Amino acid sequence: MRIVVDTNAFVAAGFHPGSASARILAAARDGVLRFVWDDDTRAETRRVLTRIPRLRWETVAPLFRAEGRFDGGTEPSAFGMVEDPADRKFAALATAAGAVLVTSDDHLLAHAGTLPCPVETPGAFVRRLEGRAGRC
Repeated sequence: MRIVVDTNAFVAAGFHPGSASARILAAARDGVLRFVWDDDTRAETRRVLTRIPRLRWETVAPLFRAEGRFDGGTEPSAFGMVEDPADRKFAALATAAGAVLVTSDDHLLAHAGTLPCPVETPGAFVRRLEGRAGRC
């Protein structure tokens, strides 16, 4: 399963190692989930994590593997219904890559039913995944 992970899930995982966000990142690290990223989402994740003293970019950088890189075009401008322009790149990437967008961001979750990609909170995603295949 392909997933796009919003920066807020990386922050949550860093502060709460037993959280659903941390379990999702561990599943991606173990190859259970295919983590999809592009230059814009990687840059934002790095920028945010390097600004928070308790978090370290180096702990998550290995998740950004070459095989998960999406080089196709995305259209963030097509997601104008998402209030925060900084969030649009995640919806655009998930849509273009055919992936689930995992986020806790209210701007994205407010449009979960209308965006062309599935949008789930980390908790909902883990519950659904565990219901299908055992523990995440």
